[in-house]
Amino acid sequence: MGRKRTKKDEARLRALIEEATVDCYTEDEAHYGFLVSIVYGVVCPFKAKVIGEEVEVVDLQEAPMGYGVEAVCRTKGKEYRINIDSLEWPKRKPEGYEWIEAYHYWLGGGR
Repeated sequence: MGRKRTKKDEARLRALIEEATVDCYTEDEAHYGFLVSIVYGVVCPFKAKVIGEEVEVVDLQEAPMGYGVEAVCRTKGKEYRINIDSLEWPKRKPEGYEWIEAYHYWLGGGR
């Protein structure tokens, strides 16, 4: 179980939410604002796990249908696309991971 967020943590997440959703008038536009922030803000490549197996996440991309972000994972010479929520994130998160935290916080109603 993760640590409890401090007021400072929540303020930082709210600031990122504001940045991602500035000039967004609908929920669809807000999702797209987060997509852009995540795809361009999280630095790839980085190591993660999928069902216990180590993979290299080489790219983050828009899900082909609906909302969401997919990780392009490389392992054993092949590439696979999976939803980022299926990743087991490393203890040392990749640079820009705060965008994913902010998106999850926003999805959970922390607006």
